[in-house]
Amino acid sequence: MFSLWRNLFPFYFYKYNINRTFVIFSVDEIPLIDFSQVLETSADTLRKSVDGNMTFIKWDGEVLPSCVELLTTKSEYYTYEEILDVLAGPDWTQPM
Repeated sequence: MFSLWRNLFPFYFYKYNINRTFVIFSVDEIPLIDFSQVLETSADTLRKSVDGNMTFIKWDGEVLPSCVELLTTKSEYYTYEEILDVLAGPDWTQPM
C-alpha cells in the first residue's frame, strides 16, 4: 500500500526526502543521541528492529550531526529509498 501511495505522489517523496539521511545503530547507544540534531523527538519515538537490538535516526541536510559521529555501532548511511528497502526486510518487519 505504501509503495502505491509513493508511486501516486512521487513529487511529495522527492521534495521532502531528497536530502534526508538515515543511519542504523545499537539501542545501547540511544543515550548518545541529541534529539535536537535529528528528526526524531525522543528515545520513546524510535522504531526498533524486530529483535529490539537496533534502531535508526534520520536528519536533513549534508551536515552530519555531531551525535552521529559518536556512534560506534552505526551502519552505513542510507538514503530514503535505501532505508525503505532495509525496513521492509525481516529484521525490521514482523512476518504476517
